[in-house]
Amino acid sequence: MGTDTVIPIFGLETVSTEALLLSTAVVVSLCCFFYRRSRQEQSGAPPLVPYTIPFVGQAVEFGQRPIELLLEAYKKYGHVFTLTVMGQKLTYLIGSDASSMLFNAKNEDLNAEEVYGPIMTPIFGKGVAYDVPHMVFLEQKKMLKTALTIAKFKTYVPMIEEETKEYFKRWGDSGVRDLFQAMSEVIIMTASRCLQGREVRAMLYEGVADMYHDMDAGLTPAAWLLPGWLPLPSFRQRDRGHRNIKEIFYKVIATRRKNLSCGEELDDDILTFLMTTEYRDGRKLTDDEIAGLLIGLLMAGQHTSSTTSAWLGFFLAQNKAIQDECYAEQVDVSGEDLEPLVYEQLKDLCVLDGCVRETLRLRPPIMSLMRMAKKPVHYNGYTIPAGHQVCVSPTTNQRLESVWPNANTFNPNRFKEENYKESVAGSQKFAYVPFGAGRHRCVGEFFAHVQMKTVWSVLLRMFEFELVDGHFPSVNYATMIHTPTNAIIRYQARQKLE
Repeated sequence: MGTDTVIPIFGLETVSTEALLLSTAVVVSLCCFFYRRSRQEQSGAPPLVPYTIPFVGQAVEFGQRPIELLLEAYKKYGHVFTLTVMGQKLTYLIGSDASSMLFNAKNEDLNAEEVYGPIMTPIFGKGVAYDVPHMVFLEQKKMLKTALTIAKFKTYVPMIEEETKEYFKRWGDSGVRDLFQAMSEVIIMTASRCLQGREVRAMLYEGVADMYHDMDAGLTPAAWLLPGWLPLPSFRQRDRGHRNIKEIFYKVIATRRKNLSCGEELDDDILTFLMTTEYRDGRKLTDDEIAGLLIGLLMAGQHTSSTTSAWLGFFLAQNKAIQDECYAEQVDVSGEDLEPLVYEQLKDLCVLDGCVRETLRLRPPIMSLMRMAKKPVHYNGYTIPAGHQVCVSPTTNQRLESVWPNANTFNPNRFKEENYKESVAGSQKFAYVPFGAGRHRCVGEFFAHVQMKTVWSVLLRMFEFELVDGHFPSVNYATMIHTPTNAIIRYQARQKLE
């Protein structure tokens, strides 16, 4: 096989032996392009952002500076406009009012499965999420949401604290480390301990982060633009990670089913809940469905919590006064001896909570939420043609100066209750949507907040952080999850306040 070659257009990846397949896909897409263009230019369609290269459109710029591109288009064309990216028509809805059309739409009008199914099914597996009829997917989401209760959160906090302490002890008193890599590992270990049971956690080792990293290879623009069966290196990597993780879950499920048949009482966790719950028609979940839902739950939490936790670390390192305020708050809430956290104390960590929310405002893990227009849809005098991907960008909505003054400045005080209630953002339902909204809102949102606040409570108690020679990571736009690039940070063991 030939050496890997990277095509510098929107992160699209291939290898020399696959050139013919890619060329065929491009030819077909070019044919579709001219048809779509004629559809786009019909009367009443949203403004089409002009481009010079047919088919490619804004792909290069969208891959390099997507937020700036969207904000510039918004200033010129208003709340609704259409980009062309590798033959795809992306109609963006900017601002809270425009976004409401996507979040309130019926699934048969703006469909999520057609956009996310080809991307996520190879990762989660068949029979779950976007691979099933919409009503079944909603039932599966309800199962997970039912299992994530406050009573469970109360038991999770000490587990997360213990895992985090044990992990970061190995860092020693000072040094420079890759914070994103560390967060990716500790988030997987804490999430597996809480959500999937002690056997799963016992089977995990730090290398399991590599399995999830393998599946992350499927979350690239190539997965969005090209068929998932193509033998691209990233797709093979994705499939390898999927197989390895499922094998872990299969072994644990088999052991639990054996114990259950012998009358043994199983641990009260999400895995047991999924093994014993039923669909509305009385059917139990298969092992494959259980494994797929566990992958989906952990992947969603992994991306949100690891990415956000890493970015939060850099914002705190850049803003020393806020970092000190967060530590002082730990002392105020838990006492000078910094007693172990309990769930009820998390709500009192208002400064840290504001920092988490402000990080999610500036660096939401996913830049665009997408739906496929199944038929022409109407908004504000425009008709969005069928076949367009209708998109809302949380990052863009959360950077609008008219809603968020000094939008590019890290300011956790925005989220103080009294400030937020009186702000423009507080009066707009969809101004702040880092976890999505509507029927597809992330079911793990509350767990993510519990996890991130607990992990960072431990870190604030253990270390002080600063940037390495002023380095603040740039955003990696080559994947659909906007992770930090070269995420090195300097740390020093903290001296307790006198």
